Amino acid sequence: MRRELVIGLDIGTTNIKAVLFNIKGNLIAEAEKKVVTYYSNHVNHEQNPLELEKSSVQVIKQVIKKGKVKSNELLSIGISCAMHSIICVDKNNNPLSPMIIWSDGRGTTQVKNMSKAKTNKLYEKTGVPVHPMTPFAKLLWMKQTGFKPFQEAYYFMTMKDFLMKRWFNKHIIDYSMAASTGLLNIHMLDWDKEILDLVGIEQSQLGKIVEPTELVTSLNENIADEMEIEKDTLFSIGAADGQMANLGSGAITSNEINISMGTSGAVRQFTEGTPISKKMNTFAYPLNTYKSIIGGATNNGGIALQWLKGLLEFKGNFSTFLKSAEKTEVGANGIIFLPYINGERAPLWNQQAQGVFWGLNINHTKEDMIRAVLEGITFNIYKISKELKKITSEFTKVSINGGLTQSSFWLQIVADILGKEVYVTNTHHNVAWGASWTSLVAIGRVKSFELIKENMPNENIVFANEKNHILYESSFKKYNDLLNQLEPLFI
Repeated sequence: MRRELVIGLDIGTTNIKAVLFNIKGNLIAEAEKKVVTYYSNHVNHEQNPLELEKSSVQVIKQVIKKGKVKSNELLSIGISCAMHSIICVDKNNNPLSPMIIWSDGRGTTQVKNMSKAKTNKLYEKTGVPVHPMTPFAKLLWMKQTGFKPFQEAYYFMTMKDFLMKRWFNKHIIDYSMAASTGLLNIHMLDWDKEILDLVGIEQSQLGKIVEPTELVTSLNENIADEMEIEKDTLFSIGAADGQMANLGSGAITSNEINISMGTSGAVRQFTEGTPISKKMNTFAYPLNTYKSIIGGATNNGGIALQWLKGLLEFKGNFSTFLKSAEKTEVGANGIIFLPYINGERAPLWNQQAQGVFWGLNINHTKEDMIRAVLEGITFNIYKISKELKKITSEFTKVSINGGLTQSSFWLQIVADILGKEVYVTNTHHNVAWGASWTSLVAIGRVKSFELIKENMPNENIVFANEKNHILYESSFKKYNDLLNQLEPLFI
């Protein structure tokens, strides 16, 4: 019997994955390559787009081999990509610059020098808080500093449209990736001329904006040969990793949130239209012409734990490190940790934010500190979720994906802090499954995004401990009070 198979290509900041599923979402095979980030100093964070392209080709080839996929079994390939990157590209589709990624801080001065009235106006147009993470800020930096690749560029691209042009000779970009640049007017669903004039580029230098179900084929023959697939294989352009994480977790309706937590993290919720926050502390990225995802991303997830592990010179593996915190009690024996060691996006949107341990005394242990960091990054997620409630409906279901979901201890902390059941799929490839499902919608094999709920991998449920939730509400109040007092000092 012929199998019906689909591949999700997940181009992340840390890894590139190709995951092979059947149409019910069951994992068949996976392949992964690490992504190298180059740090010339603490501000410049870059990746090589040609290295990412090569890795993308390799993981598709590997997963085809691992899954022993026959040419008539592969229905389609869907693509997900990390947001907020920018590449200067020449007219022959070759990169003139490295890919400047979301965590690069070279637009910090440009953002700081912008008036409050200006940032308010930009946010109201784009649904994206004005922050150094955005390609908008990076382009403004390029323009004002005379960055040579900017001056010579024929195109400006994210990693997604870079591949579309090189693989299919199509200069297209999906709505969510376009919105993440900070150059899209979310009310018109088109590039905003006033913003383009501000950063000094032309609309012709950007891709045509299309639906996530846009199909492309006629893959470059050399690339097809390297992947060992047919050149007429159907690809859908897909969407950004945030949209795909929610979709692949089944969090497609407006009463559900999805928490992604790896090195960084995010809380996201699908909604109709593009609602924005009065405080300008959430984002709104269209998926298509009628549905958007709103939420907030944090710089400080697993990176805070990795930092502490190094600082404490903990000799065991990461799993043992996290598990050691089980020795201490809810509330970390009174320690409150503000997790902003890497600056912060949501809910502060302040790259000058700093981390703080508060309440330390001579009796505290390293286990207390580890638990305080676990609780601190989760309090920040909780705070973001509370901001979402102010602009959309109350959520009744919480799903989680990302690397930290491998810690059952942390999952229990999430359930207890939020006071809700937490759903975790038994695969860690929600983003790739979301991209795969999008491609199935694109080719007409399934009828809607919403039907993914009937085709989800098995979910494990973590139940909240009400007693712990009450204790955490008291700790969260202290967390908020401390943040309110210290936030004016983050300058």
